[in-house]
Amino acid sequence: MRTLFLNPPSFEGFDGGASSRWPASREIESYWYPVWLCYPAGMLPDSKVVDAPSQGVSIEQTVEMAAQFELLVLFTSTPGFDVDVKISKMMKGRNPNLKICFVGPPVTVEPDKALNATDAIDFVIRREFDYQIRDYANGTPIEQIPGASYRQDGVIVHNPEGPVIEDLDSLPWVTKVYKRDLDTTRYNVPFLLNPYLSFYTSRGCPAMCTFCLWPQTLSGHRWRLRSSDDIAAEVAYVLKELPHIKEIFFDDDTFNYRKERTIEVCSKLKPLNFTWSCTSRVTTDYDTLKAMKEAGCRLLIVGYESGDAQILKNIKKGATIQMAERFTENCRKLGLVIHGDFIVGLPGETHESIRKTIDFAKKLDNETIQVSIAHPYPGTEFHTYAQNNGLISLGNIVDERGNQLPKVVYENLNEAELMDWVERFYSEYYFRPKVVWRMVRKVIFNSHDRKRLMKEAREYMSLRRRRKKFIAEQREQHQPAVSAHAGD
Repeated sequence: MRTLFLNPPSFEGFDGGASSRWPASREIESYWYPVWLCYPAGMLPDSKVVDAPSQGVSIEQTVEMAAQFELLVLFTSTPGFDVDVKISKMMKGRNPNLKICFVGPPVTVEPDKALNATDAIDFVIRREFDYQIRDYANGTPIEQIPGASYRQDGVIVHNPEGPVIEDLDSLPWVTKVYKRDLDTTRYNVPFLLNPYLSFYTSRGCPAMCTFCLWPQTLSGHRWRLRSSDDIAAEVAYVLKELPHIKEIFFDDDTFNYRKERTIEVCSKLKPLNFTWSCTSRVTTDYDTLKAMKEAGCRLLIVGYESGDAQILKNIKKGATIQMAERFTENCRKLGLVIHGDFIVGLPGETHESIRKTIDFAKKLDNETIQVSIAHPYPGTEFHTYAQNNGLISLGNIVDERGNQLPKVVYENLNEAELMDWVERFYSEYYFRPKVVWRMVRKVIFNSHDRKRLMKEAREYMSLRRRRKKFIAEQREQHQPAVSAHAGD
């Protein structure tokens, strides 16, 4: 079957769910590669990957593609699901013979909900879907596809799940599919060198963080590894076939989880003499970081999450404040840049714990940060906790532009306060004199990226205005209840 692998259009500037670990529009327009879709696409020579958000493909243009294909595999996300359903209906209307399959975290967790949303969806594949899609496209009946959910005689049937893929070296290189189907110059992440490219060296994550979407829904907690030789060979391919790429990002759930494996991979990467970045935990020791730096590592994305020790325990982070401080100092000594991720609104959050986190972030003083609102994605332990404790608020998961909205509220932290803390976090961090100078210096001395940096500044200030408007509107809604209580 001629197959279209689609990361669908939805909100402007929202890169969908196909590789977004925290699906939502970001403060600054960013596009991650649709890595998951590109594995099965590499097994079907007559297929095509369309990453609509990054390539600027409209809903209308996407719908017209339906006439050219027999099978559509659409990677959906919780924020974009409703729009994705509408697109599937329109594409089925354009080509009634088109078989439509949804994949991704939402359909893994709630397959019945997806199939009941519209008759346009013929089936879904839960969890990993690489070989299942290949086999279905090559004629295997749906009844024989592991992890498939579908309708049969008016009843929804859930096939048993198959085993996870252990031999990751047997999968095709996604970078060959990138070259075949994608314009790699359209991908941009503010803290990575532009243009960049990303792929995985492993699947799964042994860590048990309660809020993290991927290990709990799609990739699993079993940590499966590609061989160091296979990783180095794909890097060599990129360097030869896509020489304009300035940085490779290893987009694993956690790249350097185990010391011995990381050092082995670094020994194969070092002779290739290229710049790369990756995800990292603060549990990584100095020797491992040193091996990474010597092998060409430039930047680490690090999930600090909180500066409050109890909250780190609440979310089963498996790390301490002291570990984070030691790790950050080691990175500074080695000249490794850090992009730090923090979350506001995790279980146990208070005004005092958020203040600790802001002060902690300023003390670490990393190059860049991202501050997210804690979101209870279905399928996560955090979602179960919030649901069982009646903490999930009504209303949309994102605004009309796809930006996150507070969904979990606490007795002392309503929607307005949570958003206000995010805004204060960014303001206190980035409007410090030394950080302002750090940013200005980039604009002055980096003529190549000056236009991009100015664009990013405009995008952030625009979002800042929208946040302040949201905060004001929410406070106005809460005002009558506050006034009535004060008069009692």
